[in-house]
Amino acid sequence: MLIRDIIYSWKGWGGRLNLASGMCKLRIYDLTKAAEKGVATLRPIIVVVSDIPESKMSVRSCAGHIATMVTKDFHIDPHRMLWIEHYPLKSYGEKNEHVIPEAFEIVEFVWLDDSAIKPKWRALKPPMLDEIIKITL
Repeated sequence: MLIRDIIYSWKGWGGRLNLASGMCKLRIYDLTKAAEKGVATLRPIIVVVSDIPESKMSVRSCAGHIATMVTKDFHIDPHRMLWIEHYPLKSYGEKNEHVIPEAFEIVEFVWLDDSAIKPKWRALKPPMLDEIIKITL
């Protein structure tokens, strides 16, 4: 069940310079609140983040910082969360002749003192990709 669907702003670091601050589309799903009770999962909280054109920073470049802030701001246990970055389909070129396909990637973090560090990205593939697409539609 979708529990948040917002444009999320994160603060950077560097004092007044506010380096690495930005915004992204943030969707949080809680599978424990689904209408149909299925198999219990180890990570029932699914967080999906996507870049938005208004932001000067990408979610990939600040993944650990954003994950740390989201878990604190929304009181999420990081060990019960699945972090997914969504990259929408993009076209570019003079006549939009080049296409970068839509992609979903799982990001695994090492959690140290409630901070996400050492992100590792891996492509989300079927059948898990199919399930994520189903709940995010």
